[in-house]
Amino acid sequence: MNFKSITFFVVFLSCLLVSRAEKVEVVVEGATPIAQTDEDFICVTLDWWPTNKCDYDQCPWGQAGLFNLDLKNKILEKAVKAFHPLRIRVGGSLQDQVVYNVRNNIENCQPFQKQDKGFLFGFSIGCLDMKRWDELNEFFNQTRAKVTFGLNALIGRKESETEKTLWVGDWYSHNARDLMSYTISKGYKIDSYELGNELCGVGVSARIEAKQYAKDMATLKNLVKEMYPNPKTQPKVLGPGGFYDKKWFDTFLDASGHDVIDGVTHHIYNLGPGNNPDVVRRVQDPFFLTQIAQTFKDVSNAIDKFTPWSGAWVSESGGAYNSGGQLVSYTFAFGFWYLDQLGMTSVYNHKVYCRQALTGGNYALLNTTTFVPNPDYYGALLWHRVMGSKVLSVMHKGSPYLRVYSHCAKKEPGVSFVFINLSKNTSIEIDLFHDLNLNGGSPNFEFKGHKKREEYHLTPKDGNILSSIVLLNGTPLELSDSLEIPELKPKLVDGLKPISIVAHSIAFVTIRDFNAPACS
Repeated sequence: MNFKSITFFVVFLSCLLVSRAEKVEVVVEGATPIAQTDEDFICVTLDWWPTNKCDYDQCPWGQAGLFNLDLKNKILEKAVKAFHPLRIRVGGSLQDQVVYNVRNNIENCQPFQKQDKGFLFGFSIGCLDMKRWDELNEFFNQTRAKVTFGLNALIGRKESETEKTLWVGDWYSHNARDLMSYTISKGYKIDSYELGNELCGVGVSARIEAKQYAKDMATLKNLVKEMYPNPKTQPKVLGPGGFYDKKWFDTFLDASGHDVIDGVTHHIYNLGPGNNPDVVRRVQDPFFLTQIAQTFKDVSNAIDKFTPWSGAWVSESGGAYNSGGQLVSYTFAFGFWYLDQLGMTSVYNHKVYCRQALTGGNYALLNTTTFVPNPDYYGALLWHRVMGSKVLSVMHKGSPYLRVYSHCAKKEPGVSFVFINLSKNTSIEIDLFHDLNLNGGSPNFEFKGHKKREEYHLTPKDGNILSSIVLLNGTPLELSDSLEIPELKPKLVDGLKPISIVAHSIAFVTIRDFNAPACS
């Protein structure tokens, strides 16, 4: 073998090692849906954190907190409007230290101040005046947002003298009543009220016993019924908004009473602390990503057992706690975790998934300073636009690094998929099979479409998954000169060809002539 032949062989072998292709058969069970989400499944949080909220020698919140956020920023407004509508949760760690100055009877009504002792999370009580509440609601109205408001659940209670972090006594609902009365008088629309933040189980900085919390939820439900007597416009009641603990949740749900809780909310931060150097590996590890599925399943099962009239919500999820992964949460790589979370929660019958945060912290969908969208913003927007509320069962026996989720298409006929290829080196060619056999057995037939498929392929700039720039079908997604959100156009692909998913990429695919009975 001469030198040229050897060189060619080495280059050829290198190409094979760098990028391999794997054929995978993906089976969709289209006879019946296995779960159903809310039409407005995608949700984001606006948080209370002040500028001097710092973690690991970083202070990544800037002016993004609710007291400081520039609500007149045009990029922010357009980013929210693009969802038609976007569900926004107003809440977070400091919500149980917010008082509402409705009657102008609170002297020196000020936002949070840094305090070393005597307060939760190192911050004082924060006071929301009605001028700022008016400004927030003007923004929500302007952007047609659907609002969940997190109420202070510690007001009226005191810390136990015998048990550290336990707060005792009944919830004092009068301040919430005042806020509701003012909100109604102004014609502001609230979709739902959530009581408390991370006070269940062992809590984070404070906790409440399960039966006491159930009693307080009933108080909130009665208050909402009184203040909003029309069932058609009555806001939903949500709780407890914290980390799942089986014993605590079972006791809470069992004691809550019939038709009190409309949404059972819980939080997810399964990637560890924001300074964990392992975060980037974890978001690419299918075995790690799958571990959290048990929590989603447990919450769904608890609801089926105790409160079947309600639904499961993830009301806050930022992956890595303490403001997000420092070098990962605003990059393309974080989309592997985020979109996989959306897929798993929808399979386990969760109605809503709230991402922390719209802006603020490292995990924000919008850059905290410029409001320019981070990569996950576009993944969220595509999910909202193409993935309908009915969830289909989908499976394959290929590489575990291929994650697949399927829903009925949104609004128009057909079926939509999200394919997540976690592999660094292996591209995937997918053949679809449609299984209409309710009794199991082999799939009925290989699906071959006759209409062109709509495909949205998301890849990182220069193949670097730690890039904060994402490409759609090869074109960088960037704001226009007039600061408009870029149009998300699919590429149309011959329906007879296999679906091709390159390494380290995410693809949304809609097939209009995939006639699943579940979607009719």
